[in-house]
Amino acid sequence: MLLKLTSWQAFNKERSIKSVPALVSALLLLAITSQLTWHYHLPAPEAKASSMSLPPSQEVLQLMSLGDSVAFAKLMMLNLQAFDNQPGLSIPFKNLDYIKVVAWLERVARLDPLSQYPYLTAARVYAEVQDDDKRVLMLNFVRQGFLKDPERQWPAMAHAVFVAKHRIKDLDLALRYARDIRVHLKQSAVPSWVRQMELFVLEDLGDLESAQILLGGFLESGIIKDEKEYRFLKERLGVEESESH
Repeated sequence: MLLKLTSWQAFNKERSIKSVPALVSALLLLAITSQLTWHYHLPAPEAKASSMSLPPSQEVLQLMSLGDSVAFAKLMMLNLQAFDNQPGLSIPFKNLDYIKVVAWLERVARLDPLSQYPYLTAARVYAEVQDDDKRVLMLNFVRQGFLKDPERQWPAMAHAVFVAKHRIKDLDLALRYARDIRVHLKQSAVPSWVRQMELFVLEDLGDLESAQILLGGFLESGIIKDEKEYRFLKERLGVEESESH
């Protein structure tokens, strides 16, 4: 019994580092030094916009949603918005492949057709890059969503007019978007200024005659009901008093 105990104690006794052969210690120290040197000279991690893939087909996404397409659409939006801000990395929006971004947004919109989220994100986030081609691509996506459901998607479309006018500085594009709003938006609860955006774009284009005709149409259709509002717009567009209603 004593012999067994002595053997067990000898087995568990920690060996002194001095007992390690010098060659082994030197090799260990060399390995640690090499590893530290290698990590020090590694280039800083770099996010690559090209790593964004196209989304799966709508049919596959429907299966992946397990019957809750609305919740899955929200998860997809969070994943899309997190792509540019990965742990320790950051990808400027302007470096993203906007064709792929639009494809993801379209999938989300089809999964949750009652949501404003993808269109507002397109207009207020992705359309703010310093690249007019990418801005137009994103605004046209907003327009497509607006034409499908004007009563729900007009906030994003109104912002699209703003981006076209003030960011891209393309008044013809802004006029087309503003005209879409006037023609397709019928909801009376929408603020009158939303339908009046076309007036101000025409004013910026210098087409006061068209703006004045449109103003008269607004009065006749009841879009403008307030006398003070009408007088303000009339004076701004230079309508003569003789043309008063």
